[in-house]
Amino acid sequence: MALTTALMGRVPFAAFFVSLVLALLTGASLALLVCTGCNAGHRISARRDVVVTACALCAYVCVLLLAVQRSPGAEEPWISLARVVVLTVLPLLAGRYVAQQREHMRRERALIAEQERLRERLRIAHDMHDSLGHLLSLVSVQAAALQVGPLPPGRRRAVGGLADTARAAAAELHEVVNALRDHDAPRVDDIDELVARTRAAGATVTIGTSGEAVPLTDPKASHAAYRVVQEGLTNAVKHAPGAPITVSLDWQPDALLVSVTNPVSRRPPSSAGDGSGLRGLTERVAAAGGLLRVHPGPREFHVVAMLPLAPALAGAAT
Repeated sequence: MALTTALMGRVPFAAFFVSLVLALLTGASLALLVCTGCNAGHRISARRDVVVTACALCAYVCVLLLAVQRSPGAEEPWISLARVVVLTVLPLLAGRYVAQQREHMRRERALIAEQERLRERLRIAHDMHDSLGHLLSLVSVQAAALQVGPLPPGRRRAVGGLADTARAAAAELHEVVNALRDHDAPRVDDIDELVARTRAAGATVTIGTSGEAVPLTDPKASHAAYRVVQEGLTNAVKHAPGAPITVSLDWQPDALLVSVTNPVSRRPPSSAGDGSGLRGLTERVAAAGGLLRVHPGPREFHVVAMLPLAPALAGAAT
């Protein structure tokens, strides 16, 4: 028994098999059988583990029933089967359930952390563009004002160089901000992969497509479509865990309609958000020339965005 206990942490399946053998030979060690079964169920991660464990259980049941039949005055076979279910099958299932729940929570936290990381990167990009871009613009304007004033030729050339440097710095800042916003930015074609990752995290997601899909020529619109789905899935997973989620892509002649719908949770959310994610998403969709609407109904939470298919339409909308 001491050896079996020592094996539980390193080789849980071997410890479970040893417990089965001890239970057959001695009829005792039932508590140890429950512990090793729960630990083995927690460690099952591949189909091979399931097959090996099932074979060991079948062999244990066969030997136990054979021993019961050959023993005079032994208990009824159904009692032995009930003991097998209580002492082996139920602990295995309980351990597997706990492992699946932990993996589901881990993937859910990873999904939410990725969304928060992207929000922070977008916030930094906005701050850099608003603060540094504004200051560099002021420097450029002041330098241009000095350049047209009464200055000696040498100083006028220096002020002109300062204005050129400020404009070059502003242009470089603009490029850096764009790279920070859109580096490896996912597109509408990556929505299927996003839905697959959310399903792998344990959520029930259904995706539907209607109309004839065409390439979005504006990368901002394509990226905004991905972010709409990502924000909708993140909110659903966070505020309505376990509820089914529906993602819809409706291709119109001149626009793409993206919507995410989930039932409203009956229990209050664990933490109330400030809505910054939806506000940032509204700005992103508007920058692509589209519209975003959020419909928090009594039964369903509905996020829908309309994105133009052509950059010319986006420019007209803004």
